[in-house]
Order: sequence, then C-alpha cells, then structure tokens
Amino acid sequence: MAGLLRRPDPNRRAWRVVLAVVRRAVLLAVLLAVVFAAVELLPGDAATATSERGEGEAALAERRHLLGLDRPLFTRFWEWMAGLPTGDLGTSARGVPVAELLGGPFPNTLLLGGLALAVTAAVSPALGCWASLRPGGAVDRTVRGSATAVLALPEFVVAVGLLLVLSSWTGWFPAVTLTGPDGGVADPSMLVLPVLALAIPQIGWNTRIARAALADESRAPHIETAVLDGLPRRRILLHHLLPGAVPAIAIGVATSTGMLFGGAVVVETVFNYPGIGGVLTGAVTDRDAPLVAGVVALTGAVITGVLLVADLLRVRFTGGRA
Repeated sequence: MAGLLRRPDPNRRAWRVVLAVVRRAVLLAVLLAVVFAAVELLPGDAATATSERGEGEAALAERRHLLGLDRPLFTRFWEWMAGLPTGDLGTSARGVPVAELLGGPFPNTLLLGGLALAVTAAVSPALGCWASLRPGGAVDRTVRGSATAVLALPEFVVAVGLLLVLSSWTGWFPAVTLTGPDGGVADPSMLVLPVLALAIPQIGWNTRIARAALADESRAPHIETAVLDGLPRRRILLHHLLPGAVPAIAIGVATSTGMLFGGAVVVETVFNYPGIGGVLTGAVTDRDAPLVAGVVALTGAVITGVLLVADLLRVRFTGGRA
C-alpha cells in the first residue's frame, strides 16, 4: 500500500519532459524534410518561377547554379538545417534572407493566432461548464447542438458571414485590415473579425471536448459521493469536476493551435491581414523551398511549444499517468 502511495520521482518526470522535447524536435525535422521534398516535386523550379520573361536557357542554368538547384536535394536540406540553430533560415529564391521576409508578417500571424487561441481557451471551458450544470437540459442541448454546427463550418464561411453581419450590414467593424507605419495592424478593431473567424470553429470543437471530459469526470466515485452529500452544483463543478477535466481540455485546446495557424492562411487572405498567408502563397508560387520551410519551421516551433505546455499540464494534473 505504501508503494502505491509513493510520490512521483522528480527525476523521472524531468526525463519524460526531455524525451517529449526530443521527440517533438525529431517530428519537426521530419516534417521539414517532407516540405523540402514536396516543393521539389512541384512542376517547374525556383529558377523558372522567378525568371524574367524571355530569359534563355543559359541564364536559367546560371540561376539554378546560383540557387544551388543543381545540387542534390539532401545536400541543400542539410545545409539549410545546419543554419537553424543560429537562426539562419536561408535565402529566398529572389535573393532576400528568409528571416527578413518573415520578420514582419510572422509576429502579426502570431498575434492573430494567439488571440484566437486565448478566446478559444476562455470560451470553450466556460460553455462546457455551463452545459454541465444541468446535463440533458435545454442549455446543455443548445450548447452541444450549436457547438456541433459551428465546428463543421470552414473558416472562410465563418469569415464571409461575419463580414456580412458585423461589417456590411451593421458597420461595427472594418472589413479589411490596414497596415500601420511599423508593419503591424493599424487599429485594434481590425483584429476582431479575423480573430472571431478563426476562433468560432475551434470554440465549437473544444466545447464538445470540454463537455465530454466533464461528463466522463462526473462518473467518478468521488463525484457521486459529493452529489450524495448534497454539495451545491457549482461547487461540485468548480472544485471536483473541472480539475479532473483540465488535462483533456488542455490537450484539446493545444491541438487547435495547428488548425488555427492553418486557417490563418485563408482568413488573412479574406481580411487582407498582413501575415504569413500572403508570404506562403508567394513562396509556393515561386517554388521557394527555403521560404516555405522557414514558415513551417516557425509555425511548427510555436505549435510544438504549445503542445509541450499541454503535456506538462497533463503531467501536473495526472501525476504522469496516461
């Protein structure tokens, strides 16, 4: 019995964290290799895509040599990966450092995705808790039905609907995003519609997760004991149900990070938002492997960091149990 009550070994817990970091770093490296290979498989190459009209074969051959396209793909990928630890993301097909090209748009996308994630993390558990106060009641059915409906909506459909209702019909928020002198968003009100367009589908998804996690937790013996003891519903929810559901809710919100960044490419286009969506579209058009990989590396690092935080929360609340 004493062994069962033994506290988790801190060294073992730290080792698990290190292993999780290494595992996610390896996955990111594999993803970057796939990105390099995928760009290589596209029709044409960076030399052709960025050439001037009427440029001859000799000039194209020289451009391919300058861009290193006449070298094996693995060699180019390895050289690009070697620069990552120093922050060197390589040079684009148009001769501009990738870090310079992403220096302005990426913080804007990070702001957009971060705000959408914060809204999702705040609203979804609140709706899940509200629905859980009276399981099977009108509020519960309404919340679950609405969540299922909105999670099925693509971001561009939500964006168009928000534009019609909150901009064209009411004039409450601007339809497009203007850029300030520093390259950022000119006015905070221009963030509202892009953030909502990204967050609403994820709120639907995470509300379903929160509701399901709370329902699972409600079947635990200590919850049934609390109900039999006559404790108030809100106290049972906040002090007994919610702490047990936090790991599942945190993992759900963390996995939304990738979908938020993926959806940001579309939403930025709809609202003319100055993020990496336009940069990525141009990079694919130019068959620019270093620039595409640079976008994936930065977004992948952010997603990896959020997933790692979610893992730590899960370990913190479950004591390392699966």
